[in-house]
Amino acid sequence: MSKMSKTPKIAQMSKISRLSVVGGIAAGSVLLLSGPAFAHVSVQPGTAEKGGFATVEFKVPNERDDASTVKLEVTMPTDHPLASVMPEPVPGWKVEVKKAKLAKPVEMEGEKITEAPTKITWTADGKGVGPGQFQRFPVSVGQLPKDADQLVFKALQTYDDKEVVRWIEPTKEGAPEPENPAPVLELTAATGDGHHGGATGAEDKNGAADKTGDDAMAASKPTGSSDTTARVLAVVGIAAGLVGTGYALFVGRRRNA
Repeated sequence: MSKMSKTPKIAQMSKISRLSVVGGIAAGSVLLLSGPAFAHVSVQPGTAEKGGFATVEFKVPNERDDASTVKLEVTMPTDHPLASVMPEPVPGWKVEVKKAKLAKPVEMEGEKITEAPTKITWTADGKGVGPGQFQRFPVSVGQLPKDADQLVFKALQTYDDKEVVRWIEPTKEGAPEPENPAPVLELTAATGDGHHGGATGAEDKNGAADKTGDDAMAASKPTGSSDTTARVLAVVGIAAGLVGTGYALFVGRRRNA
Protein backbone atom coordinates (compact mmCIF):
# COMPACT_ATOMS: atom_id res chain seq x y z
CA MET A 1 0.00 0.00 0.00
CA SER A 2 1.36 3.38 -0.96
CA LYS A 3 1.93 6.28 1.40
CA MET A 4 -0.85 8.23 -0.37
CA SER A 5 -3.45 5.55 0.51
CA LYS A 6 -2.33 5.37 4.15
CA THR A 7 -2.51 9.10 4.81
CA PRO A 8 -6.35 9.49 4.69
CA LYS A 9 -6.78 6.47 6.98
CA ILE A 10 -4.31 7.85 9.52
CA ALA A 11 -6.02 11.26 9.46
CA GLN A 12 -9.45 9.69 9.93
CA MET A 13 -8.23 7.52 12.83
CA SER A 14 -6.70 10.59 14.47
CA LYS A 15 -10.01 12.45 14.15
CA ILE A 16 -11.94 9.55 15.71
CA SER A 17 -9.46 9.37 18.59
CA ARG A 18 -9.90 13.09 19.25
CA LEU A 19 -13.68 12.64 19.29
CA SER A 20 -13.47 9.83 21.85
CA VAL A 21 -11.20 11.93 24.06
CA VAL A 22 -13.61 14.86 23.84
CA GLY A 23 -16.47 12.54 24.82
CA GLY A 24 -14.54 11.34 27.86
CA ILE A 25 -13.68 14.89 28.89
CA ALA A 26 -17.33 15.91 28.55
CA ALA A 27 -18.39 13.07 30.83
CA GLY A 28 -15.81 14.04 33.41
CA SER A 29 -16.86 17.68 33.23
CA VAL A 30 -20.49 16.77 33.93
CA LEU A 31 -19.40 14.81 36.99
CA LEU A 32 -17.30 17.68 38.28
CA LEU A 33 -20.13 20.15 37.82
CA SER A 34 -22.83 17.93 39.29
CA GLY A 35 -20.91 16.65 42.33
CA PRO A 36 -21.07 19.73 44.58
CA ALA A 37 -24.83 20.06 43.97
CA PHE A 38 -25.64 17.19 46.32
CA ALA A 39 -22.48 16.18 48.17
CA HIS A 40 -22.28 18.75 50.98
CA VAL A 41 -23.87 18.88 54.40
CA SER A 42 -25.76 22.19 54.36
CA VAL A 43 -28.18 24.46 56.24
CA GLN A 44 -31.55 25.04 54.56
CA PRO A 45 -32.97 27.62 54.09
CA GLY A 46 -29.61 29.32 53.84
CA THR A 47 -30.77 32.63 55.33
CA ALA A 48 -32.58 33.88 58.44
CA GLU A 49 -33.43 37.26 59.94
CA LYS A 50 -31.21 38.82 62.58
CA GLY A 51 -32.55 39.06 66.11
CA GLY A 52 -35.31 36.46 65.74
CA PHE A 53 -35.99 32.74 65.99
CA ALA A 54 -35.86 30.40 63.01
CA THR A 55 -36.40 26.77 62.08
CA VAL A 56 -33.62 25.43 59.89
CA GLU A 57 -32.68 22.00 58.59
CA PHE A 58 -29.31 20.32 58.33
CA LYS A 59 -29.45 18.39 55.06
CA VAL A 60 -27.17 15.34 55.04
CA PRO A 61 -26.65 13.47 51.73
CA ASN A 62 -24.87 10.12 51.58
CA GLU A 63 -22.02 10.39 49.07
CA ARG A 64 -20.79 6.80 49.48
CA ASP A 65 -21.82 3.80 47.37
CA ASP A 66 -21.02 1.13 49.94
CA ALA A 67 -21.70 2.69 53.38
CA SER A 68 -24.52 4.37 55.31
CA THR A 69 -24.42 7.55 57.38
CA VAL A 70 -25.17 6.63 60.99
CA LYS A 71 -24.24 9.77 62.94
CA LEU A 72 -24.28 13.55 62.53
CA GLU A 73 -22.62 15.93 64.99
CA VAL A 74 -23.24 19.67 64.60
CA THR A 75 -21.27 22.16 66.69
CA MET A 76 -23.02 25.38 67.63
CA PRO A 77 -21.16 28.68 67.04
CA THR A 78 -19.24 29.89 70.10
CA ASP A 79 -18.66 33.48 68.97
CA HIS A 80 -22.44 34.06 68.93
CA PRO A 81 -24.01 31.45 71.25
CA LEU A 82 -27.62 30.41 70.74
CA ALA A 83 -29.54 30.16 74.00
CA SER A 84 -32.41 28.16 72.49
CA VAL A 85 -31.76 25.04 70.38
CA MET A 86 -34.66 22.60 70.00
CA PRO A 87 -34.31 19.62 67.60
CA GLU A 88 -37.43 18.18 66.00
CA PRO A 89 -37.74 14.40 66.50
CA VAL A 90 -36.60 12.43 63.43
CA PRO A 91 -37.91 8.86 63.11
CA GLY A 92 -35.11 6.31 63.34
CA TRP A 93 -32.69 8.69 65.05
CA LYS A 94 -31.77 9.48 68.66
CA VAL A 95 -30.79 13.07 69.43
CA GLU A 96 -28.70 14.58 72.21
CA VAL A 97 -28.05 18.26 72.96
CA LYS A 98 -24.99 19.15 75.00
CA LYS A 99 -24.71 22.43 76.90
CA ALA A 100 -21.81 24.32 78.45
CA LYS A 101 -21.33 27.35 80.68
CA LEU A 102 -20.74 30.56 78.76
CA ALA A 103 -17.57 32.55 79.35
CA LYS A 104 -19.69 35.68 79.04
CA PRO A 105 -23.45 35.60 79.83
CA VAL A 106 -25.85 36.79 77.14
CA GLU A 107 -29.23 38.46 77.54
CA MET A 108 -32.35 37.17 75.78
CA GLU A 109 -35.92 38.36 76.31
CA GLY A 110 -34.78 40.29 79.36
CA GLU A 111 -33.20 37.24 80.98
CA LYS A 112 -29.49 36.60 81.55
CA ILE A 113 -28.35 33.30 80.01
CA THR A 114 -25.30 31.69 81.60
CA GLU A 115 -25.16 28.45 79.56
CA ALA A 116 -25.99 27.51 75.99
CA PRO A 117 -26.08 24.44 73.71
CA THR A 118 -22.70 23.60 72.20
CA LYS A 119 -23.40 20.47 70.15
CA ILE A 120 -26.27 18.42 68.71
CA THR A 121 -25.67 14.73 67.98
CA TRP A 122 -28.03 12.52 65.96
CA THR A 123 -27.37 8.76 66.07
CA ALA A 124 -29.22 6.26 63.89
CA ASP A 125 -31.30 3.57 65.59
CA GLY A 126 -31.33 1.48 62.44
CA LYS A 127 -29.69 1.61 59.02
CA GLY A 128 -29.28 5.39 58.85
CA VAL A 129 -28.95 7.21 55.54
CA GLY A 130 -28.26 4.66 52.80
CA PRO A 131 -26.35 5.16 49.53
CA GLY A 132 -28.15 7.48 47.14
CA GLN A 133 -30.30 8.95 49.94
CA PHE A 134 -30.36 12.05 52.15
CA GLN A 135 -31.90 13.02 55.48
CA ARG A 136 -33.08 16.35 56.93
CA PHE A 137 -32.63 17.23 60.61
CA PRO A 138 -34.86 20.20 61.62
CA VAL A 139 -33.86 22.46 64.51
CA SER A 140 -35.47 25.55 66.03
CA VAL A 141 -32.75 28.07 66.94
CA GLY A 142 -32.65 31.51 68.54
CA GLN A 143 -32.32 34.16 69.46
CA LEU A 144 -30.23 34.89 66.39
CA PRO A 145 -27.58 37.60 66.87
CA LYS A 146 -28.17 41.12 65.61
CA ASP A 147 -24.48 41.96 65.21
CA ALA A 148 -23.40 39.11 62.91
CA ASP A 149 -23.80 38.45 59.19
CA GLN A 150 -23.56 34.67 59.38
CA LEU A 151 -23.37 31.66 61.68
CA VAL A 152 -21.02 28.75 60.95
CA PHE A 153 -22.00 25.25 62.07
CA LYS A 154 -19.16 22.74 61.89
CA ALA A 155 -20.40 19.20 61.24
CA LEU A 156 -19.02 15.66 61.43
CA GLN A 157 -20.64 12.93 59.30
CA THR A 158 -19.91 9.35 60.39
CA TYR A 159 -20.45 6.25 58.23
CA ASP A 160 -21.06 2.69 59.39
CA ASP A 161 -17.56 1.71 58.20
CA LYS A 162 -16.16 4.19 60.80
CA GLU A 163 -15.17 6.79 58.20
CA VAL A 164 -15.70 10.38 59.42
CA VAL A 165 -16.09 13.31 57.01
CA ARG A 166 -15.33 16.64 58.68
CA TRP A 167 -17.41 19.48 57.21
CA ILE A 168 -15.46 22.20 59.01
CA GLU A 169 -13.56 24.27 56.44
CA PRO A 170 -14.43 27.98 56.25
CA THR A 171 -15.62 29.44 52.95
CA LYS A 172 -13.74 32.64 52.13
CA GLU A 173 -15.24 35.32 49.92
CA GLY A 174 -13.61 35.41 46.49
CA ALA A 175 -11.85 32.07 47.02
CA PRO A 176 -12.80 28.68 45.55
CA GLU A 177 -15.13 26.59 47.68
CA PRO A 178 -13.14 24.25 49.97
CA GLU A 179 -13.42 20.49 49.64
CA ASN A 180 -15.32 20.10 52.92
CA PRO A 181 -17.09 23.42 53.61
CA ALA A 182 -18.82 24.00 56.94
CA PRO A 183 -22.59 24.66 56.78
CA VAL A 184 -23.29 28.42 56.90
CA LEU A 185 -26.47 30.29 57.82
CA GLU A 186 -26.47 33.81 56.36
CA LEU A 187 -28.18 36.46 58.51
CA THR A 188 -30.20 39.25 56.90
CA ALA A 189 -31.71 42.47 58.23
CA ALA A 190 -34.97 41.97 60.10
CA THR A 191 -38.13 42.89 58.18
CA GLY A 192 -40.60 42.60 61.09
CA ASP A 193 -40.87 44.52 64.35
CA GLY A 194 -37.38 43.52 65.40
CA HIS A 195 -38.67 41.29 68.23
CA HIS A 196 -39.26 37.94 66.56
CA GLY A 197 -39.08 36.39 63.13
CA GLY A 198 -36.58 34.38 61.17
CA ALA A 199 -36.20 32.01 58.25
CA THR A 200 -39.61 30.43 58.66
CA GLY A 201 -41.82 33.00 60.33
CA ALA A 202 -42.51 34.22 63.86
CA GLU A 203 -42.03 32.06 66.94
CA ASP A 204 -42.94 32.59 70.56
CA LYS A 205 -40.49 32.82 73.45
CA ASN A 206 -40.40 29.03 73.89
CA GLY A 207 -39.47 28.48 70.24
CA ALA A 208 -42.85 27.18 69.05
CA ALA A 209 -43.55 28.23 65.45
CA ASP A 210 -46.94 29.69 64.54
CA LYS A 211 -49.05 28.48 61.61
CA THR A 212 -47.54 31.06 59.26
CA GLY A 213 -44.06 29.79 60.03
CA ASP A 214 -45.08 26.15 59.42
CA ASP A 215 -46.61 27.05 56.05
CA ALA A 216 -43.50 28.99 55.05
CA MET A 217 -41.29 26.06 56.07
CA ALA A 218 -43.33 23.67 53.94
CA ALA A 219 -43.05 26.02 50.96
CA SER A 220 -39.30 26.45 51.39
CA LYS A 221 -38.38 22.76 51.61
CA PRO A 222 -36.36 21.63 48.60
CA THR A 223 -38.00 18.92 46.52
CA GLY A 224 -34.75 17.15 45.78
CA SER A 225 -35.13 17.84 42.05
CA SER A 226 -31.70 19.48 41.89
CA ASP A 227 -30.12 16.34 43.35
CA THR A 228 -31.95 14.13 40.87
CA THR A 229 -31.04 16.38 37.93
CA ALA A 230 -27.38 16.36 38.91
CA ARG A 231 -27.30 12.56 39.07
CA VAL A 232 -29.09 12.20 35.71
CA LEU A 233 -26.65 14.61 34.05
CA ALA A 234 -23.73 12.68 35.48
CA VAL A 235 -25.06 9.37 34.11
CA VAL A 236 -25.74 10.92 30.68
CA GLY A 237 -22.22 12.34 30.58
CA ILE A 238 -20.65 8.98 31.41
CA ALA A 239 -22.78 7.23 28.79
CA ALA A 240 -21.75 9.76 26.13
CA GLY A 241 -18.08 9.24 26.90
CA LEU A 242 -18.38 5.44 26.78
CA VAL A 243 -20.30 5.51 23.49
CA GLY A 244 -17.68 7.79 21.93
CA THR A 245 -14.82 5.55 23.07
CA GLY A 246 -16.60 2.37 21.94
CA TYR A 247 -17.35 3.84 18.53
CA ALA A 248 -13.76 4.86 18.04
CA LEU A 249 -12.50 1.34 18.84
CA PHE A 250 -15.11 -0.27 16.55
CA VAL A 251 -14.29 1.94 13.57
CA GLY A 252 -10.58 1.56 14.19
CA ARG A 253 -10.81 -2.24 14.07
CA ARG A 254 -12.82 -2.14 10.85
CA ARG A 255 -10.31 0.21 9.25
CA ASN A 256 -7.38 -1.99 10.28
CA ALA A 257 -9.16 -5.05 8.90
